[in-house]
Amino acid sequence: MIVKGGDWFLDSIIWIAERTGISYGIIGATVVSMATTLPELFVSSVASNEGFTDMAVGNALGSYICNIAFIIGICALIKPIKVRDDYFGIKGAMMFGHLSIFYFFASDGIISFWEGKILIGLIAVFLVINLFEYRRESSEIRKTKTGALKKKDLIINGGKFALGSAGIIIGAHILVSTGVDIANIFRIPKQVVSLTLLAIGTSLPELVTAFAATVKDKQNISLGNILGANILNMTIVMGVSTAVSHGGLIISKQTLNLDVPIATIVALTFVLSGIFFKKIGRLTGIALLLIYGLYMQILF
Repeated sequence: MIVKGGDWFLDSIIWIAERTGISYGIIGATVVSMATTLPELFVSSVASNEGFTDMAVGNALGSYICNIAFIIGICALIKPIKVRDDYFGIKGAMMFGHLSIFYFFASDGIISFWEGKILIGLIAVFLVINLFEYRRESSEIRKTKTGALKKKDLIINGGKFALGSAGIIIGAHILVSTGVDIANIFRIPKQVVSLTLLAIGTSLPELVTAFAATVKDKQNISLGNILGANILNMTIVMGVSTAVSHGGLIISKQTLNLDVPIATIVALTFVLSGIFFKKIGRLTGIALLLIYGLYMQILF
């Protein structure tokens, strides 16, 4: 379900980008990232509402780390990712900035309800940046649009988008729920489960989309997707999880002393490589994977 759903989903996204003329970076950062972040939002909000706030935080933060260190690392290893998005630096700085704001709020051991509302509100800045980028490309969009929209193409690609999204999300949910059951059998701590099994499971949509984009040479979709997904993880996912909790998100010392520093290291490695080298090369990919491997070693 996940693999085939990802294939259909990406085909529909490529069709939307080519038909409208909107860049792959914008499409990846908005439509794709919002769709692929639904599992994180679903899992974290449910966990928070049921009183497992450590799992809610671990899932969102673990996905942030996994998206960069594991997914970008693998994709860069397969094929160096060229950075063609002029707004990469701004979005990268925003991704890192939101992590810093989260750390500031979490430093007292809890994310309060009003802090959660601020995190949700921060998404407006990201949407405004994408709006400016879209307007700048408006002339190119007009040049790209040719011919009338065929109803048949709209139905086929709309169906691929809907079925692909559903396949990814439902498949990831099945994988995560059964994985948690297995983890419970072996009595693995909930925070470790959320940072590893849940994070990787809910990041499968990003992984499938990024891998398919790499194979189809549409890597700006994967870059935009990861940037957008991580911004959403630190704003919408954390904010909504706070809103549905019973007293705010409780932050553990491990989150402050290990998880956030690791997230900071991989975020800076990713963003600085893209800004200074205009690509995420194989060496950067290897470095990210090594950091992720070391992180897994520390957790277990």
